[in-house]
Amino acid sequence: MARRARVNKREIKPDPKYGNRTISVFVNKIMERGKKSVARRVVYDAFGLIEEKTKKPPHEVFEQALKNATPLLEVKPRRVGGATYQVPVEVKPDRGMSLAIRWILAASRGRSGRSMAERLASELMEAANNEGTTIKKKIDTHKMAEANRAFVHYRW
Repeated sequence: MARRARVNKREIKPDPKYGNRTISVFVNKIMERGKKSVARRVVYDAFGLIEEKTKKPPHEVFEQALKNATPLLEVKPRRVGGATYQVPVEVKPDRGMSLAIRWILAASRGRSGRSMAERLASELMEAANNEGTTIKKKIDTHKMAEANRAFVHYRW
């Protein structure tokens, strides 16, 4: 963490096909070993499958999935007088979005069989319908924050 000046957020160019910055961030997060064209192909194939199955614009399903998967609260460990407490804190919008993207990718990578595009498409559709592994992760995070609400006064 920078101690002197604020770190400037890098400007990310919008996605070439949909003109959406969030999709561009998602592609960058999927990318492995600098292979952006492969990552784009996976995302676009997944979007094609989503459009085929739901008959809705895929970027709307994607946005809904991200919105449903974004947590509002999380716990952060705080050390107070020799004891470590899990203190619930609100999640900033940027962090919430990055957590949602990370959880969706982890859940789709954890699915068995089939291609990555099919796994990603099914995970995005489930998240858009408020079900699946990603939503379970969000609910668990909220439950943890709710259970530790007694320590909220340690927040600073």
